[in-house]
Amino acid sequence: MKNRIIFLSLILLSLIISSCQNKDEVYVCKPCNLECDKLTFSEGGICPHCKMELIKKGDFSEEPALNEIKINEGSGAFLIEGGVGNEGKTIKVFYHRPKNFNSTSKVLIVIPGAGRNADSYRDTWIAESEEYSLLILSPMYSNDEYGFEDYHLGGLITNSNLKANIEYIDNTNTARLDEAMLNFKVNSNSNEWIFNDFDRLFDLVVNAVDLKQNSYDIFGHSAGGHILHRLAIFQKSSKANRILASNSSFYTLPTFEADFPFGCKNMPITQESLKSTFKRRLVVLLGELDNENETRGTFLQSKSANEQGLHRLERGTNFYNKSKAIAEELGFGFNWELVIVTNVGHDHLKMGDAAANYLYNID
Repeated sequence: MKNRIIFLSLILLSLIISSCQNKDEVYVCKPCNLECDKLTFSEGGICPHCKMELIKKGDFSEEPALNEIKINEGSGAFLIEGGVGNEGKTIKVFYHRPKNFNSTSKVLIVIPGAGRNADSYRDTWIAESEEYSLLILSPMYSNDEYGFEDYHLGGLITNSNLKANIEYIDNTNTARLDEAMLNFKVNSNSNEWIFNDFDRLFDLVVNAVDLKQNSYDIFGHSAGGHILHRLAIFQKSSKANRILASNSSFYTLPTFEADFPFGCKNMPITQESLKSTFKRRLVVLLGELDNENETRGTFLQSKSANEQGLHRLERGTNFYNKSKAIAEELGFGFNWELVIVTNVGHDHLKMGDAAANYLYNID
């Protein structure tokens, strides 16, 4: 009780001191959606947490203006509107611009998992951003505006009753889908798919900071891996160079024998278009320990999902091997790669480290 009284007294004293300070003498870091947004400082400099420049309190608005893209040194965020069909929605993009940034710096787009925590995904890439002079961009799609079919499934379907047919098993990471009851409408308007946002974001940033790049790399973990392997299959054109899809729960196989989301039957894609699909530089990035013992992340179970394997490592390996077999059967070139990261499970930080090593460690 005594300690609590002392603690409350200190808070009260801090508030009294703060109220007596000249407003011009109170500094804060630029909004980055981290805990340091709540801190104040008595003088300017660099925020010890996010490494952004400290500015006088009141010199910024709490939320960045829509479509006003300002990318300063360090970490920050900006807002862009949603793409075609989603103009009333917003996407908050968390970025990190390294100290050694220049017009030839590369761009990496990082797609978060189901938690949509783009800020923490951005944070795990700050060290690599500084080391390799990478501009990191991590878009956040809120759960309120972008549901499972909009995010994980890329907007390829609409009017889905998916939520009503998924049961979450208590005290497990299992979500059980009743496929027999699932119905939806195929969204054949490719302009409305989420994949288009990534090229659009890249173009907006290139213009804003005068970058001399015509392509970007992209990494997604868990739900982000769902999005990116479907981008590789369905998107006709993309400025993405290397596409790293990491630790997905289940996959859409490039076969016309199974219904979506497990196959491409009745989807807006043809067998001939798989030729360009297999030419893409898709890396299926898997954790060696993302196996039957892994309890992190939601794991989907259903008849079709379980036919892909009983855990993420098995499902990802089977997705790669079956896709390779399909390409060989069709006589198409196959440019995909399978990379298994040793001693790592369903961990976006460690998988990000492995992705950075794969992409940028040229030693």
